[in-house]
Amino acid sequence: DLTERSNIYELVAQLQANEPLITPSKTDQVAKLLLKLQSKLSSPDKHHYNHYKTIRTHVLPVTNVSFNKSGSKFVSGSYDRTCKIWDTHQGQELHVLDGHKNVVYAVAFNNPFADKIVTGSFDRTAKLWSTETGKCYHTFKGHTAEIVCVTFNSSSTLVATGSMDTMGKIWDVETGVEMASLQGHSAEIISIQFNSLGDKVVTGSFDNTVAIWDVETGHKISSLIGHRGEISNAVISYDDTLIGTGSMDKSCKVWDCRSGQCVETLYGHTDEVLDISFDHRGKQLLSVSADATARVFDVGSYKCLATFVGHEREISKGTFNPSGKRVATASSDKTVRIWDINSGKCLQTLEGHTDEVFSCQFNYSGDMLISGSKDNTCRLWKDTNSGKLAGAL
Repeated sequence: DLTERSNIYELVAQLQANEPLITPSKTDQVAKLLLKLQSKLSSPDKHHYNHYKTIRTHVLPVTNVSFNKSGSKFVSGSYDRTCKIWDTHQGQELHVLDGHKNVVYAVAFNNPFADKIVTGSFDRTAKLWSTETGKCYHTFKGHTAEIVCVTFNSSSTLVATGSMDTMGKIWDVETGVEMASLQGHSAEIISIQFNSLGDKVVTGSFDNTVAIWDVETGHKISSLIGHRGEISNAVISYDDTLIGTGSMDKSCKVWDCRSGQCVETLYGHTDEVLDISFDHRGKQLLSVSADATARVFDVGSYKCLATFVGHEREISKGTFNPSGKRVATASSDKTVRIWDINSGKCLQTLEGHTDEVFSCQFNYSGDMLISGSKDNTCRLWKDTNSGKLAGAL
């Protein structure tokens, strides 16, 4: 594991021992990359975000927003039955993805490639689109109720969809053919994610359980049973060893991905846990709650590192910045807040939305943040030092 104190050349030697493709001729190149990553870990996080643009994205409320990896584009879904692709820096609408017959609820880029987008709709279909042209490649038909979660595998060869019909499905990106149907939950599936290897997929359900599935066969490998309330989210750590879950029972749990056993139950929230996420290294776990607080836990000791208090209403979304040193939270109090994990203090309150904020996401470099609100707008927030600020569109 790379840390600020790691000996880079010892780490390279370990990598060479485990990875035959890292030949002696590649040693210096790998070392330079690791040094660059290490410098990012050790550099102080001084981002300060100012309002950059307000984009009046849709005529009806926005349901979801997401950046591509670089942050140069973002996609928005809406109750107006459309999805739109935007140029982040210009605030320009690039394409309208029109074709769904009901609310577009879930959207995702196939990062890191970002040349395709998948959308999931209340019309019971998902669609695969070209980012560059807006062309619809495939319409995935087979669900019998609303599709509420969508995702790509890391190699962008498969799409997974989760639905209110209690099933998940896996689809081939090239042909549009259904590859597997994940049957076994007794209530709605509300989260779905591939592991990084792409051989397993994890689903979270309102039946209080999480399931791990074999991608090739569609067979259930294990059920994670222990929560006493509906699952709000289920996420996999970057190294595929752990699964984090949040629940309406006010707790979070961490599970061993191989054995399916619960490693730890994390308490502290006094109301429903609405979202959960790992940082990019899988060393910290963030939970946000209807109790208007967020918590960060150390993955290992499972001690609470910070409790963030300041929002006036429930927090629906939380995310780590790329360095893992700060957290952004989106709240029904119409604001986004930026928090420092070490001190537990609120560094900034980003105001301007006129209705509930339900989504927030950093770009890959961490110098920009996007927020989505029920006020039908997305707001872009940019580091003061990263370029000239623009006004509202």
